[in-house]
Amino acid sequence: MTIAAAVNENVAHISNLLIYSAMAVYTLAFLAHIAEWVFGSRSKVARTSAALAPAAGSAPAVTVTVKQGGGTATLARPEVVTRASASDRGFADGPGAAGDTEQGDLYGRIAVSLTVLAWALHVGGVVARAVSVQRAPWGNMYEFSTTFGATAVTAYLVLLLLGKKVRWIGLFLTTSVLLDLGLAVSVLYTDSDQLVPALHSYWLWIHVSCAIISGAVLYLGAVSNVLYLFRDRYETGLAASGSGNEGAWASIMYRLPSAASLDKFAYRVNAMVFPLWTFTIIAGAIWAEAAWGRYWGWDPKETWSFITWVVYAAYLHARATAGWKGRKAAYLALLAFACFLFNYYGVNIFITGKHSYAGV
Repeated sequence: MTIAAAVNENVAHISNLLIYSAMAVYTLAFLAHIAEWVFGSRSKVARTSAALAPAAGSAPAVTVTVKQGGGTATLARPEVVTRASASDRGFADGPGAAGDTEQGDLYGRIAVSLTVLAWALHVGGVVARAVSVQRAPWGNMYEFSTTFGATAVTAYLVLLLLGKKVRWIGLFLTTSVLLDLGLAVSVLYTDSDQLVPALHSYWLWIHVSCAIISGAVLYLGAVSNVLYLFRDRYETGLAASGSGNEGAWASIMYRLPSAASLDKFAYRVNAMVFPLWTFTIIAGAIWAEAAWGRYWGWDPKETWSFITWVVYAAYLHARATAGWKGRKAAYLALLAFACFLFNYYGVNIFITGKHSYAGV
């Protein structure tokens, strides 16, 4: 074994150690987020009054002042009861996972601090892997998965730095990243190695990095859509009869953003990253022409990338033209993200194509 090979092997071991260390700290962050949700609970009465409070900026009740025999009387407009959509129910955003409790907020801040530490270890593991293989660290499913998780956490931390109130994502994010890394190290792991000649191209940096960033942001949108479906059902119960405000489940639901806010957040992140996903497919086609002499050959990976693009395009088109909001839009967006996941796991593991030579 040459000195260079020995050094690369040692760096690969350091990468593995950093990834396992990141998993340990993510676990601590996960537990801290659990504590945040547990200690941020609230009484039933307080939950109901907070959930039914009008959202900031909502229109005040309309009153009319009339004169009666030298005096005045104030008449309130009769309330018109309709089945409101998520966007016009007037529910306020919840206070967040910590609720209004100092103890919950303390655990939440600890969870974010641990997430930052885990992220630093995670990114260090990805960088060390790149050094050990002397190329972009996403040449196989193991490398893609570890980089994907780091990118998703990066997107979350950037939103926090921008002052966005998205700490409610933390528990779901750390859970997903732990599952992602656990699958990567136990099932998808591949030793550091060089790629086949077809992959030795600067397009590896461009095409795959765009795919990773797109997937990480689309994941945040998918989480928001899932939570929207639950919050919408909770609000429907409250609007109908005041039911659904008892127990631990209601305590969780009322602390989330309103259904309208979750719906808006999901739409914005999906719309923001859709052009990058479009560029990802175009970059892949250009790379395919350089590597295989054709831009498009309906390879399984190409086909499912296009299917994913079509479903997301249908979602954005429906939102823009048909006015789709709420549950129908959420289901369509989740279908699109399911296509993305199948394109990654299903196509790579179960279907043979030109993209299969990189190994697991």
